[in-house]
Amino acid sequence: MWSLMQAQVAMVVALSFLVSGAWCGPPKVPPGKNITATYGKDWLDAKATWYGKPTGAGPDDNGGGCGYKDVNKPPFNSMGACGNIPIFKDGLGCGSCFEIKCDKPVECSGKPVVVHITDMNYEPIAAYHFDLAGTAFGAMAKKGEEEKLRKAGIIDMQFRRVKCKFGSKVSFHLEKGCGPNYLALLVKYVDGDGDIVPVDIKEKGSDTYEPLKHSWGAIWRKDSDKPLKGPLTVRLTTEGGTKTVYDDVIPANWKANTAYTAK
Repeated sequence: MWSLMQAQVAMVVALSFLVSGAWCGPPKVPPGKNITATYGKDWLDAKATWYGKPTGAGPDDNGGGCGYKDVNKPPFNSMGACGNIPIFKDGLGCGSCFEIKCDKPVECSGKPVVVHITDMNYEPIAAYHFDLAGTAFGAMAKKGEEEKLRKAGIIDMQFRRVKCKFGSKVSFHLEKGCGPNYLALLVKYVDGDGDIVPVDIKEKGSDTYEPLKHSWGAIWRKDSDKPLKGPLTVRLTTEGGTKTVYDDVIPANWKANTAYTAK
């Protein structure tokens, strides 16, 4: 048994770690530069981990830090990834797409697969870090070697940004709590850059677009001092500068917790 003196020393050491903010895991690595909407053939190095069920979509509720609620279904198909700070970008990276691959360990196939940014992670283990859904992590393996690769834990991988090809119409989900004076839009399935920088709306009978504020993840909101007049036209601008207008996509009689699909 410890003496009283030993116990006191241990407590002082433990408190010093807490006060100093000491990190007990692998050495902290500063985040890399933000990944922007540029595309090329070069690959960047990163670390890969996985979470959730081995063949799942990641979060238990099939959601995540972007606000999506169906990452287990098409077009995400459980191929989601938690990007670290320069990839997730406080939610402005939500929806962007990346090719990833690994060459080691031997279970890696070396063939690229596409993942979508659907969640966030802040683990400081590498300049770039993808915490992947179990399904996405296993997709980097040779056929039949998925489970062995998942047992490897943290692995080295390579990635590059690619254009998104969701094959679905853009969806605008009005979040719970929306009403005549409050609008919160979850935007998803945007082909091309995938991620949205500004979102603007135009009310019925108006010639002026009004900007929405970035709330969190892929959700944009507007608090209005007067009831908004629908139908509403939505203008999206991707990180690369592509603007797309969706005329009258939000009907006059919109309802909260409802998704409206682009025409």
